[in-house]
Amino acid sequence: MPIALLPDRALVTLTGPDAAALLQGVLTCNVETLGAAEARLGALLTPQGKIQFDFLISRIADGYRLDVPADQAAGLAKRLSLYKLRAEVAIAVDPTVAIAAAWGGGTTAAAVATAADSRLADLGARLYAAAGAFSADAAEEDYHAHRIALGIPEGGRDFPLGDAFPHEALMDQLGGVDFRKGCYVGQEVVSRMQHRGTARTRILPATYSDGEAAAPGSEVTAGRKVLGVTGSRTKGRGLVMLRLDRLADALAAGEPLRAEGRVLGVARPAFASFAMPDALGAAAG
Repeated sequence: MPIALLPDRALVTLTGPDAAALLQGVLTCNVETLGAAEARLGALLTPQGKIQFDFLISRIADGYRLDVPADQAAGLAKRLSLYKLRAEVAIAVDPTVAIAAAWGGGTTAAAVATAADSRLADLGARLYAAAGAFSADAAEEDYHAHRIALGIPEGGRDFPLGDAFPHEALMDQLGGVDFRKGCYVGQEVVSRMQHRGTARTRILPATYSDGEAAAPGSEVTAGRKVLGVTGSRTKGRGLVMLRLDRLADALAAGEPLRAEGRVLGVARPAFASFAMPDALGAAAG
């Protein structure tokens, strides 16, 4: 079964007696309820409620590991250090651990730390160990193709870090926001969007009629209006971030969606429950 190394990912670790309290007070997810072998989606927001960093968080013996895009690891460690104050917490980027994903029943050596990806069961698990411990039989691109087919976005690939709200990145649908745990950075904005239902932009899976997806960063249009932008892609599939109100207008007017001139169709991810224009339903997955 597929196991793919993810060299585009890195770990930030927080260890020490105050690690849980520090993270609980600043992250969108609840670290106190985190399972012993669970990798949970979470984010660190700006005070305005926008995603600065998104990651998968899991437990280690004396603290936590944050599985984050490699080019964001140093920045995340530095940002968390600003909240440390006098807390007894050691924050570091760990370059000694390699990260892999296993799905479809993939297994590996018992010495490898395994954490189930709680965003969606079909995503499988994250594996953490020295690079030589893995027996990878799939490419990084295979994992991203699997992720895209399931409709799972990642920061920096499918939404801009620093300029997207958790609802827009589907974090409310994938267990990345705990709406009952209390205050964290940006909490008031996120809570208001949840209770007022004001999330107008969402990431959706897209399929292209000609079997070739538009390049990331391409505008999605209907007639003369821009509805959003494309994200990551694989062959004839991709993810797109769209304004749902503009999508509804395009459907009502009978205008096809296009990106780079290619016609595409969109649907709500199969795992999601947010409202969509009446003419659309849920993706089959």
